[in-house]
Amino acid sequence: MNKVALITGAASGIGLEISKLMFRDNYSLILIDKDASGLTQVQSSFHHHTNNNKVRILVKDLCKPNTAEEIYNELYEQDVVIDVLVNNAGFGILGKFEETDWQQESQMINLHVHTVTHLCKLFLPGMISRKKGKILNVASLASYYCGPLMSVYYASKAYILSFSVALSNELKGTGVGITVLCPGLTRTAFQKSMCEEKALIRWNIGSAREVAKYAYRSMNNNKLIAIPGFFNQFLAALSRILPLKVSAWMIRKLQLKNRVNKFEKERKEEEIFQ
Repeated sequence: MNKVALITGAASGIGLEISKLMFRDNYSLILIDKDASGLTQVQSSFHHHTNNNKVRILVKDLCKPNTAEEIYNELYEQDVVIDVLVNNAGFGILGKFEETDWQQESQMINLHVHTVTHLCKLFLPGMISRKKGKILNVASLASYYCGPLMSVYYASKAYILSFSVALSNELKGTGVGITVLCPGLTRTAFQKSMCEEKALIRWNIGSAREVAKYAYRSMNNNKLIAIPGFFNQFLAALSRILPLKVSAWMIRKLQLKNRVNKFEKERKEEEIFQ
């Protein structure tokens, strides 16, 4: 029987590219996203290459607290066994904390923290009992830093990194592997919403396809922390050396340069006072 992979945030970006790789390797896929039309297009493109029903879509809003349990119960009732869980869905909010929308931030915390943790909690016992399985949690290079102007996003991604590493330690000898992906800037809908084309920092942006390949290869090789790109690996290592106040100052400067439209006024004000 084909192995089954559950992938969240699969309608585009890294999630879609990981889906393509797993489909190529004969996995049956359960693709989850709140973008119904995007998921339908993805499913149609996969079905173009096969006549069987290897790709199933579930339109779910993973920002809601009970969604993980809904997904688990639905699959459990149909005797679906998950061999690989990919927690990829995520989004960011840009702005000063006192000015950003709490409802959006609450949804982001639910998605990055509650849903990721709950899906692991629900599907992990079955993997342990079968003595096999893999979990790929998508964090970010932001996990290594404090992030002024995206403070909740950086903090919630740091949770995913910490949780994944701790969980990996607990799972030694169980046959279940954990990989946490920490990509830098990647060309996805997420970055398009955060940056304009005229953003000043463009040279260190990776493609979703290359990041997905690196993540998939790392997962298959049972690598715990996957950071695509030498420069991103250097930045992750640098974070362990820099004082927190210095790293926060550095990230703020980078945000002001890269998020041009949102902070154009503030960036110009800082230039005046330098």
